[in-house]
Amino acid sequence: MQLRLLLDANLSWRSAAVLKQHFDDCLHVDYIGMQTPVKDTEIWDYAKANNLFIVTNDEDFFNLSSFRSFPPKDVLLRQGNHSRRYVEQLLISLKPRIEMFGESDEHGVLEII
Repeated sequence: MQLRLLLDANLSWRSAAVLKQHFDDCLHVDYIGMQTPVKDTEIWDYAKANNLFIVTNDEDFFNLSSFRSFPPKDVLLRQGNHSRRYVEQLLISLKPRIEMFGESDEHGVLEII
């Protein structure tokens, strides 16, 4: 399984280049060719069509997944406000856990607390 990430607008666009070195691909919503601000449903549809995991700090995608199911899968960071580098290192360190989550057919949201 490929681990391709789509970073939500609440995460730094600079992280995409760093995370791309550790995951199969990483994009940021500001650079996927949609008119900003992008609606959550548009991000959801884009991630689903392109086999991307949505990485976010807010619960909007958690709520979407509760009535739309998955894919796409969501990585919900419930860490509070941290630096860009902290978030990058957190995701890199959790890559094995994210891989296991990606292989699961039972769960659509991975909450990082």
